[in-house]
Amino acid sequence: MGYQFALLSQDQAETIAYTWHYDDDYAFYDMEADEDDLAEFLDADQRGQSVFAITHDAELIGFVSVTQSDDETIDIGLGMKPDLTGKGGGRAFLTSILNFIEATYAPRRVTLAVAAFNERAIRLYAACGFRQTGSFQQPTNGSVYDFVRMERKESPQNL
Repeated sequence: MGYQFALLSQDQAETIAYTWHYDDDYAFYDMEADEDDLAEFLDADQRGQSVFAITHDAELIGFVSVTQSDDETIDIGLGMKPDLTGKGGGRAFLTSILNFIEATYAPRRVTLAVAAFNERAIRLYAACGFRQTGSFQQPTNGSVYDFVRMERKESPQNL
C-alpha cells in the first residue's frame, strides 16, 4: 500500500482535531481531550515544518510529528484515523513512517512515547524494532498518566 507524506494543512489539522474520535479507552487520543494539545495542534506556526499528513489515494489516514531531539535522534508522535485502527494495518502504516523518517532525516535513533495502557501500540512498536527505554508520568487530559519511552536504532529497511 502506497502512502504519501506532505506537510499537514490547516484543513487536515481541523479534520483530525474535530472529527477523529476513538472508542473506549482510546478516546484518550482525541485531540479535543486536552485543550493545550488541541491549541498546539491547530496552530500552524507551532506545527511549522514538523507535522506531516499521511494519505493513501488522496484520503487522510494519519499524521506524524517529527522533532529532532539531537544530531542523531528523531522523536515521533503519530496518529492513525480511528476507523482504521485495530484492523491489522498498523505495521504497514508504521513501516511507511519509519521509511519516510529514514529517507528524510537519516537518524541513528527514532524515539517515541506511548501511553502505558496502550498495549496494542506497544506490541506494534516492539514488532517493528522498538524497545522500551523508560517510563514517565505526564499531565494531560485533566489528569496525570503513565507513559512508556521507546527507541529504535536499526534501519527501517530491516523490517
